[in-house]
Amino acid sequence: MLFSTILLALREIRRNVLRSSLTILGIVIGVAAVIIMVTLGSGATAKVTADITKLGSNMLQVRPGQGFHGPSGTRSTAPMFDIDDAEAITREISGISAIAPVAAQSLQAIYGNENWSTSVTGSDNSFLRVRNWPVLNGREFTEGELRAGRSVCIIGTTVRDKLFGGIDPIGNAIRLGKISCQVISVLASKGQSSFGTDQDDFVLVPINMLHRRIAGNTDVSNIMISARDGASTEKVKKDIEILMRERRRMRPGEEDDFNVRDMKEIVSTLTGTTKVLTALLSAVAAVSLLVGGIGIMNIMLVSVTERTREIGIRLAIGAMEHEVLTQFLIEAVVLSSLGGFAGIIIGLSASAVGAQLLEIPLVLNPGVVLLAFAFSATVGVVFGFFPARKAARLDPIEALRHE
Repeated sequence: MLFSTILLALREIRRNVLRSSLTILGIVIGVAAVIIMVTLGSGATAKVTADITKLGSNMLQVRPGQGFHGPSGTRSTAPMFDIDDAEAITREISGISAIAPVAAQSLQAIYGNENWSTSVTGSDNSFLRVRNWPVLNGREFTEGELRAGRSVCIIGTTVRDKLFGGIDPIGNAIRLGKISCQVISVLASKGQSSFGTDQDDFVLVPINMLHRRIAGNTDVSNIMISARDGASTEKVKKDIEILMRERRRMRPGEEDDFNVRDMKEIVSTLTGTTKVLTALLSAVAAVSLLVGGIGIMNIMLVSVTERTREIGIRLAIGAMEHEVLTQFLIEAVVLSSLGGFAGIIIGLSASAVGAQLLEIPLVLNPGVVLLAFAFSATVGVVFGFFPARKAARLDPIEALRHE
């Protein structure tokens, strides 16, 4: 009996294909929008996490000033660090696997007729450890080169491509401003960060060389630290804050003139933000399902009015009220389910295209797909019930008189 009722419902839907298609449009849009928002949001979250992970493993950064969170001008007036600060952290803080003092300047890099404006970073081999940055070709700095501040450099792939093209840069000399510097290696590419900066557009030199021959001072603008696996980065961060307050002679209650950033906190903040935005956009998209459900109820009420005589004949020849109710309910559920299927196909296809255009990973969530479909079927049941009940409760005699 149920099978014949389903066939009747499908026949009625097929008889009004255009109207049925327009009826389910709201469901299609709603399901597709929810899937697209959740899938692209999950992909954006995964990309942010991966990009920040590229910056380094268990990494903390110590910078002068309060960064973006402090009052205007704090960062520019706060005293810089020096090499002694980095050495003090190495001596007195436990749970650290690598520490790299960093100083940087923007300079023009020149080779032959080619030139490129880039960032010149002064540090040591620990910089590569903290950043998890492997050497693609060549070697790291030697202890002698680091101590003496020799004019040697390691370049990123962007600088290599801009200055050398297809030529092997190893052993060749480039000019950084007025200083000649021999290229000893090229680093593997890391690509763009989630903040939109090109991580491969830089030149790494011994920090002593940058201090003596380029900057003319001993300032350290950033201390990059990698915590050991298993060590609590939160504890390491608190220990560093205590140590730096002592070294910078901060009075009790005085605001820090430096900041220690835990990359895990940044990951948590950014991923939390993307998840909230994804949930908000998905909720807005889900409103389309509600609109689609109202559309189904409206059309089903029209259908009941159009088929009043048909319903009256069925009731007059012995059809039970629950059979009429089931027929109209099934019509509504089939309509919303067809919309759900179409929405899933459109949503997954659009998500794949969107992920490719936005250059983010395609993170499919089967649970969301099933939930969207189940919600669309539920919409059919809920909004189809009222028209179906109206049809089942028609008086057969009044229905037969209907024109």
